[in-house]
Amino acid sequence: MTDYELSKRSYVLGGVAVTIIAIFVIRLFYLQVISDEYKKYADSNAFLKRSEFPARGVIKDRNNKLMVYNQMTYDLMVVMNDINPSMDTISFCRSLGITKDDFIARMDYIKDRGRNPSYSRFTQQMFYQQLNEKEYCLLEEKMFRYPGFYIQKRAIRQYSTPYAAHVLGEVAQVSAADIEEDNYYQSGDYIGKMGVERSYEKQLRGQKGVHVLLRDARGKIRGAYKGGAMDTPPRAGRDITLGIDAELQERAEQLMKGRRGSIIAIEPSTGEVLCMVSAPSYDPRILTTRKRGEYMKQLQKDKTRPLLNRAIMGQYPPGSTFKPSQALTFMQERILNTSTSYPCAGGFRYKRLKIGCHAHPSPLNLYNAIATSCNGYFCWGLYYMLNNRSRYSSLHEAMSTWRDYMVSMGFGYKLGIDMPGEKRGLIPNAEFYDQAYAGRWNALTILSIAIGQGEVMNTPLQIANQAATIANRGYYIIPHVVKQVEGERLDTTYSERHYTMVDRRYYEHVVRGMRDAVTSGTCRGVKIPGYSVCGKTGTAQNRGGDHSVFMGFAPMHNPRIALVVYVENGGFGADSAVPIAARIFNKYLNHL
Repeated sequence: MTDYELSKRSYVLGGVAVTIIAIFVIRLFYLQVISDEYKKYADSNAFLKRSEFPARGVIKDRNNKLMVYNQMTYDLMVVMNDINPSMDTISFCRSLGITKDDFIARMDYIKDRGRNPSYSRFTQQMFYQQLNEKEYCLLEEKMFRYPGFYIQKRAIRQYSTPYAAHVLGEVAQVSAADIEEDNYYQSGDYIGKMGVERSYEKQLRGQKGVHVLLRDARGKIRGAYKGGAMDTPPRAGRDITLGIDAELQERAEQLMKGRRGSIIAIEPSTGEVLCMVSAPSYDPRILTTRKRGEYMKQLQKDKTRPLLNRAIMGQYPPGSTFKPSQALTFMQERILNTSTSYPCAGGFRYKRLKIGCHAHPSPLNLYNAIATSCNGYFCWGLYYMLNNRSRYSSLHEAMSTWRDYMVSMGFGYKLGIDMPGEKRGLIPNAEFYDQAYAGRWNALTILSIAIGQGEVMNTPLQIANQAATIANRGYYIIPHVVKQVEGERLDTTYSERHYTMVDRRYYEHVVRGMRDAVTSGTCRGVKIPGYSVCGKTGTAQNRGGDHSVFMGFAPMHNPRIALVVYVENGGFGADSAVPIAARIFNKYLNHL
């Protein structure tokens, strides 16, 4: 081997050695100067940081009636590193009223990073929640025997009534996904899971405090670090006032007992939700106990789906409650005016197509068509709109124009209510029908959408919002259940006016037609003393029995409440929905 080759090899070996040394130096610099990983381990050995939970903000109705409040409870926490290996487990289990198998299962869960990603043997973990007073007293006097375990006070939610479960939501222990999403939480913490508790979680939860305790070299707690100078007190959550009227909510839920469907009432001038009912429902108080998991499984298995908030998640054919939106569109597009009359010989008839209708005088004008809920009238209106080639260059353009009007009225997309889980419904467009019929469709193919059937789907919230829009003569404010957050301004999203594509003057004609529906048409059963109610019934066809629907507002001028009642399989609109609506109006306006 030549001297050159030896020299070259030595350079290579030297370079490798220098590289390895450089890697070690960089790693040491990172760990000691940049990274706080080992500092955390050192801190964990020297300190024990105990979280102090804040009082969660309370929830009140629009009249300051308390709906959700806090009650003190006790949780048993554990720090794995501090447990005495020779602890008398049998005695501990007996004191707590659990078996040794329960003890082992709880410990295995805590140490399972798959189910408990925030696990550390140096930090507090939830072992047993919600000790009652008796359990607390029996255990407290023995805690000195069980190092590593300690009792922590915490407030749990309590509900003043068995109503408004879907609006209020619930609070439960965080999941692995919750912890992954927000590092504020650790295992054993609580978070809003549904309703207002979920959507306003950050305002309601407050800020946790920290109590820093000092350990000695053997890991034993020696007291507060620096006399408590490093402690931070918890900051209570913000109180929330809802737009909900608790008494109206109670009455509405009682009226829906034994039924399936929804009731939503909105204050048109503000967009505040006055009541929101989804039936069947459940008592929110059952989910505040240690048996929450057991009760939740029962609710999830219930075939009536009580956990489903039908008010914002149910997607239904709107039936004849959709007709006012058609009248407004046809007037704005100059397809018809208030004097235009169309025939209705038992319904719409053209060539081989027939869409039936109930008996009423014919022909009739717009006001009478709304009052009597004439199917033929609105089918003719859409037929002439989609086939009007002097105004629209093609069927596609006419259909797109129609859809734009529907979207401007709040249909087809989520409205943006301040609650989780809202669905969008469906307003079909030309592309939808191109795909559904392979491009071979015309006005007659889709005519049933003019009367709220066919492919059209609305949520009850969207129908209630339509009532509020008509009450306001052409605009709506996005419906919202929260009226005020303590110390904060409500998001401007919930004060902005959203105007439709229809002029105010046309809304006045629809209001008159809806008033006629109450005085002499299909809504006569919704009359109440002292107030001029405007309404529109709907009978939404359904294979399992027609749905009964009412949409309206009151009073006619300066409206205070807009309302939808949707009863699944309730028959004609006048059969189920109208009597319920009358009692809701009476409760809110006449306090009866």
